[in-house]
Amino acid sequence: MRLRLFVGLAAALATAAAMSGSAQAQSKRPMVAVMDFDYGTIDNWWGQYDIGKGMADQVVDALVNDGSFRVIERKKLDTVLAEQDFAQSDRADPSAAKLAKVGKVLGVKYIIAGSITKFANESRGGSVRVKGIGLGGKKAKSEVALTARVIDATTGEILISAKGLGESSKGGGASFSSGSFGVGTNSEEWRNSGLGEAQEKACNAFVTALVAKKDRLE
Repeated sequence: MRLRLFVGLAAALATAAAMSGSAQAQSKRPMVAVMDFDYGTIDNWWGQYDIGKGMADQVVDALVNDGSFRVIERKKLDTVLAEQDFAQSDRADPSAAKLAKVGKVLGVKYIIAGSITKFANESRGGSVRVKGIGLGGKKAKSEVALTARVIDATTGEILISAKGLGESSKGGGASFSSGSFGVGTNSEEWRNSGLGEAQEKACNAFVTALVAKKDRLE
């Protein structure tokens, strides 16, 4: 009987230690909120679709999959931003005062804010040879680039700056409709498009660069 009690106690202590270790590991991961990206520097031919929001969603997914950070749920962030009247013009260069309010409400110290610097399809002249005969043709290229910073919401200090670049030889984007975007960035059609592939690569590259500098955060 004593042996059983001893074994049971040892198992309970081991389980408690494992849970404690897991909790400590969780608490050491910095918690961040990802703002919608600004895209004022690129041609806005995307109708009413907010590509900055789509980019932020993709960065959140990449951060969650990496596991180095804890990330605030996007709906909660959107609610807080609406309450604080956070305009699109605040995205790339948010003021310290507004960041402090957002961070306080969300309970986070670090906020990721940035811009989409390239979001384009390009066609380059070229030729294709079939059985030794040259045929005119064009090579397609899709390219997406972003740059963002991790900002201390309590001080407004920029702690990390990182970039991400993604390219695809597919070319083309998903279908568009007048005044709106034809498909969402989470759709299969978008992911299979050239811009969708380039966007995913850019977000993953950004997160990789960000994680490499994570030790700069407290």
